[in-house]
Amino acid sequence: MKWGLIYVVRVIPMSKLGHTFVEATVYSGDLSASRKVRLLVDTGSTYTWISRKRLAELAITPRRERGFRTVDHRILKRKIGEAIIDYQGERVTTVVVFAQDEDEEVLGVYTLEGLAMEFDPVANELRKVDAILAV
Repeated sequence: MKWGLIYVVRVIPMSKLGHTFVEATVYSGDLSASRKVRLLVDTGSTYTWISRKRLAELAITPRRERGFRTVDHRILKRKIGEAIIDYQGERVTTVVVFAQDEDEEVLGVYTLEGLAMEFDPVANELRKVDAILAV
């Protein structure tokens, strides 16, 4: 008897593919000021990147500088700090990168996990998780 492989392919209509953006609120450390931000959901980014100008408006200051490797293997130096981010009623203190003018503002995995959210690529949306992985 000869066995072969069977491949199951799920076809996703092009209208469901693309970038996913969410609207979140970024707060100053003492919660006295806030700004709405439109962020690209980027599960390939560890941290959340927000415009350094917007962070300065909220009196959020950099703590230190880190290196970030790009897909084309360049190393970018950016300042990082902490901010409070709220999305759909969930609020978390998270690491933020002070994005420069040429950088995209993105919602990274560190923040997603802090918010107990996951990205559903089929539905193209964020959703709350029932439990967080404990290892």
